[in-house]
Amino acid sequence: MTSLVTDQGIIHYEAYGRGRPVILLHGWMESWSVWRQTIEALGKEFRTYALDFWGFGESVGTSYTVDTYVEMVNQFLDRLGIIKAPLIGHSMGGTVSLSTAMRYPEKVVKVAVIGSPIHGSSLNILLKLSGMPAIAALLFRMPPLLSFFTFVGGYLTTPRAGYQFYRQVRAEMTQVSMHSFFQSIGTLRRTDLRPHLNKVRPPTLGIYGKWDFIVHPNQAKVLQKGVPHAKTLVYPDAGHLPMMDTPDRLIRDIREFLLAK
Repeated sequence: MTSLVTDQGIIHYEAYGRGRPVILLHGWMESWSVWRQTIEALGKEFRTYALDFWGFGESVGTSYTVDTYVEMVNQFLDRLGIIKAPLIGHSMGGTVSLSTAMRYPEKVVKVAVIGSPIHGSSLNILLKLSGMPAIAALLFRMPPLLSFFTFVGGYLTTPRAGYQFYRQVRAEMTQVSMHSFFQSIGTLRRTDLRPHLNKVRPPTLGIYGKWDFIVHPNQAKVLQKGVPHAKTLVYPDAGHLPMMDTPDRLIRDIREFLLAK
């Protein structure tokens, strides 16, 4: 386990491999471990870093917004002396990746998003409700209700590996506070990147699952419209977690994207 300390908190991350750096960013209610298979595959050709956002996994902070996470990525790059790197993000992590490319274009070589909301309205109604403090407080006061919520969310996220994902999230819930739970998804629900997508200059890849019930797959079209040079793929047999549903295809497409000139 590796970590570094910033003014805003402690950033835990895992690193694997050698070569040019690549940064992996996880989604809401996840941690770096969602990338476990991906980091091992990409690590054969790249120095691959997978971060825990503040409030998730082993990272500890005091603010849990999309803007805060953009600054977290910026500080991480600075502290490790990484001048620029590709960013690959799943769900909320992809929204953070695009936002970082807008705010710090000189630091982002390429950006890939996987099942990421461009506009908060694309989120499933359960996630929208989770961003309300009263709902979050109710869930945390009633552990059985929270367990049922994560169980349903697991199967909505990836029907093929729903129970596996549910167990993973349940194990990590012990490290998630009510504040990080609702504040992070609350800011994601209010996010709208559409007016600013014209600021995204680096090569861009969008990957979405046809059966994604967490983030509507029409976000692929929204990304394509806002970033005309982006390449978008819709996997016909994947849900919100292609890294579990179709891992081989995802790794192949990401690898080709990273190696392309």
